[in-house]
Order: sequence, then structure tokens, then C-alpha cells
Amino acid sequence: MTTTDPRRLVPRTDTVLADPRLTAAADRLGVRIVRAAVTDAQDQVRRGDIPPSAVADSAVDALPALATSMVPVINATGVVLHTNLGRAALSLAALEAVTAAAGYVNVEFDLAGGQRAGRGSATLHALRAAVPGAEQSLVVNNGGAALVLATTALAAGREVVISRGEMVEIGAGFRLADLIRSTGVRIREIGSTNRTAYADYADAIGPDTAAVVKIHPSNFRVDGFTSSVAVRELASLPVPVIVDVGSGLLTADPLLPDEPDVAGAIADGAAAVTCSGDKLLGGPQAGLILGRTEVIERMRRHPLARALRVDKLTLAALEATLLGPPTPTHRYLHADPTILRSRCERLASATNGEVVPSTGAVGGGGAPGVPLPGWAIALSPELARPLRTGTPPIVGRIEKDRLLIDLRCVSPESDGAVAEAILAAITIVAAQGS
Repeated sequence: MTTTDPRRLVPRTDTVLADPRLTAAADRLGVRIVRAAVTDAQDQVRRGDIPPSAVADSAVDALPALATSMVPVINATGVVLHTNLGRAALSLAALEAVTAAAGYVNVEFDLAGGQRAGRGSATLHALRAAVPGAEQSLVVNNGGAALVLATTALAAGREVVISRGEMVEIGAGFRLADLIRSTGVRIREIGSTNRTAYADYADAIGPDTAAVVKIHPSNFRVDGFTSSVAVRELASLPVPVIVDVGSGLLTADPLLPDEPDVAGAIADGAAAVTCSGDKLLGGPQAGLILGRTEVIERMRRHPLARALRVDKLTLAALEATLLGPPTPTHRYLHADPTILRSRCERLASATNGEVVPSTGAVGGGGAPGVPLPGWAIALSPELARPLRTGTPPIVGRIEKDRLLIDLRCVSPESDGAVAEAILAAITIVAAQGS
């Protein structure tokens, strides 16, 4: 008896790619992605998992929605600026601005005069307008870059003074002190971990001191026997003061009374203030620098500024964030607990879940220890994986051996999709159990 080699039954790649559905997908996603899906389907035939006639259908089913591995996720953790989920969610205005900027745009071109213009000048103007007292502004690619550029432009080859209690480590093990030193700036540490006095700064300043750097420890808190020196006091020293407020609060917010803001630091006499754009501001990843004209211009002219500059998409999203409606970040931070509870009750009745109190967090290295009271649905922790791997992926948080689905950062329009996903996950877990 002769057995047909299964490889002879596998349809040719060019034949499968000629399927109109795959041809259209290649135009949208690219030939490489479509060809990989076809190859995988052909391998399934060789293994005997599907018949040869099903190759095209299998390839179509396996195609991703987008030509990127990044998938939109529903953030049901209750953490507003979740670093692992991309921090701030952009506003609709910012999304539309990014789409508009994806093609050719006047990023540094004067349409009226027909000649080159300042790069992102409208964005910089919007940033200055958002911060009373700022004479000039500059945008680089992240918060760490902003502080590095500020210290390098003002103090390369010289010394800056920093309190030991502000020697912050940021994500992935990077320490701001190491970043500053990497460009040839020397750091003189003063004070102790928990207490630093004005005299410590005054005594440390010498002929080689170029600036004082004050870093807000936005991702941790030290309580108890502590003291630090306010920007207003530091501004009386004979060198410029660079202040890193970290989390990007441009003006004071009553919800976050202990979080320093850019406008306040400038009013108190800071020469330059740096922060992130994708945290409390609710915009794209960016490093924002605002302050005195002569100081900002030194940074703008420094060669490092060219290496750290942002692209047109960031400039567009940042301008729309500054000029547009309240951001998702603002709405999530100020969400009404009464409304959250009402939404949770409706979701619980549809999924047989339990409504429980839930304390959200700002996240993203901002306002550590500030609770955001709200509500969540408590479910079996077994549902966490099928929810994460479903469509759309839903990420909750495990707390006290329960999966909490916190709706703080979930748009009300998505409540129905969340309910359907939970019911589907329950079905999957029940089938696995049987």
C-alpha cells in the first residue's frame, strides 16, 4: 500500500498568497507577516492538524489586527499610570493629532513664508502658556533625558550639589546620579538620607559649583524624622537651581497636595524645571524643561539637545494634550467613587461577581502613597490568565487571592465588552476543569 507523502498535499505558497483575502492583508500588514501566517498553516498540514484545503482559511484567521506586536489592553488594575501598560493613555485629541502628523507636516516649516521655521514652535508656545512664569521651554525624549541635558549644559566638567536623600533610582535599575555623571558632571552629595539642611548646601558651594539640583523623590516616600530644603530657600544661593519634579504636574492639583508642580517651582525661583510628559500631564513620553530664557537657551544650543530631540508625532500629541480637553489621566484620577460603584454593581449582576472596595494608585512614579478610593469586581484568580489572553486583553490585579477588576481606568463604553470577556473566561475555566 502506497502512502502519499503529506508534503505533496501542501498547497504552494504563491497559490495561497493569491487568495484575495491574503492579498488585501499583504497590502495592509505587509507581505512578511502574511507569508509567516501562510507558512504556519502549511506546517499544520504537514503535522496533520488541518486538511490542505484549510490553509488559506487558517492563515487568514491567524493574521494580527495590526502590524505590531503591541496590542491595545483594557487596564482594570486601578493603577492610572501603569508603567508596564504604557503609562498615560492619550486623549482623543492627541490621537487625532498623531494621525495627522503621521504624514508630511509643517514640523519646522513656515507655510506662509515658505521657509524653514523653529521646530515644534507651536508646541513649545502651548507648553509655556500652560505654566505661568516660564520664560522658555524645551522638549526632549523623556524625563531622564531632560535632567541629563539640564545638568550637562550648565555643569559639564564642573560640579552640582545634590542631597543624599534625593539620589533617586528610576526604572530598570537606572539611577539619576549615574545618568548625570555619565556626561562628565561631578556630583557632590550633601546631608543624610533623611535630613538635609540649608547650611549643607551653602557650605558645599565653591568655585567649581555650577548648580544645585533638587530631585523630587516621586516614586517613594520617607516618613518620620526628616527634613529638606524648599526651592524658595535654595533660590537664594549664588548658583542656579535645577528642579526635577518628576511626575509632570504642571500646576497644583488639590488631589495631590504633596506633589510639587512646575509652575510652583518656577515661582519659587528655580532656574530650570524638568519633568515627564507621560505621567500626570497625561501626554506622550517626553521630557519637559521650563525656566529662564538664558538657561533654556544654553540647553537648546548644546549638541546633546539634537540627540535627545523628539519626533513630530510626540510634538503633535503633546500640543493636543496641552490645548485639548481633560486627558484620560485627569478623568481617571478624579473619577467619582459613587459612579464607579454603580458601574461595578451593573457588571457584577451580569457576571455573578462581588462588588468590593478598591484602592487605586497614581502609579508611574507619581504621588506615592496617595490612595484613590474606588470599587472593583472580585472574581476567582483563575480568570486572570484567560482575561489577559482574550480579545481584548483585560489586565486586573490579584489581591488577597482574588482577581479585582477595577473600572477606574476603563471607559464606560467598554463595560459591555468587559462583561462579555468575563463570561467567556468563566466558560474557558469551566471547560478546563471538566
